[in-house]
Amino acid sequence: MNKADRYMVEAILNILNNGYKDINPRPHYADGTPAHTLSVNHVFRTYDLSKGEFPICNLRPMAWKTGIKEIFTIYQKPTNEIAKMEEMGVNWWGDWDIGDGTIGQRYGATVSRYDLINNLIKDIKNDPYGRRKVVSLWQETDLRETAGLAPCAFLTIWNVRGNYLDMMLVQRSGDMLTASGPGGINEIQYAALLMMIARHTGYEPGVFSHVVANEQIYDRHIDAAHELLARYEQLSYDEDKTLFFGDEPIKQPMLYLKSDDFYSTTIDDFVMENYSPMKPQLKLELGI
Repeated sequence: MNKADRYMVEAILNILNNGYKDINPRPHYADGTPAHTLSVNHVFRTYDLSKGEFPICNLRPMAWKTGIKEIFTIYQKPTNEIAKMEEMGVNWWGDWDIGDGTIGQRYGATVSRYDLINNLIKDIKNDPYGRRKVVSLWQETDLRETAGLAPCAFLTIWNVRGNYLDMMLVQRSGDMLTASGPGGINEIQYAALLMMIARHTGYEPGVFSHVVANEQIYDRHIDAAHELLARYEQLSYDEDKTLFFGDEPIKQPMLYLKSDDFYSTTIDDFVMENYSPMKPQLKLELGI
């Protein structure tokens, strides 16, 4: 059982057993119904990429390529224009259009305005053991300048440790089953970002940690959460301690990066091995 899968089962049980229900939620479903959640506060997970602990969940298929492409739209070719995001293969931002074809002064627009990624790379190269390598998408000027969804995963902190580059991701809010959960899109894409920056600056990717201030399961996702728990219960081991789901062996997936240049890396430079997630895919209605 991979680490992300164990984390997923623990996280679901924690929210279902200990979560609190919100009151007067901001998000709504497409039919206008308020999108209520069960939440827990102050979640922490950590993975050591140098030991093969890549964070991707086997309990359901994850759109890992699209998740990494979204990282390109934020940090590599930063943009807030939905049409450009779609050209780059990211098609899930349309519901957050503020009316001008953008998501507002958010994400890639903030990275571009403050030259965040170029400054990070310079700081890693010029002051590797400095403890000020913080990249924040939470800029009050930007948030007040336009409408738009406030960044969910908004802060990364970078530290050099010998030959390794470690990174912590801080997230203010996380829809666990669609994005923030163990081995979900947010962890996949930011682990990939760590790999890209590490390789570009001459380090090996090390420890990736993820802090979520408030992680939630939406009320219309409860059945999907129970389905994931049921899949976990169907796992079995053979005499060689190989893990199986039915007749399919389950291995530890690992992502590899073939490029050393952050700025020219494409999705084709990433290779995922041993990823055979359990099917079918879950259907999850978004709270907008």
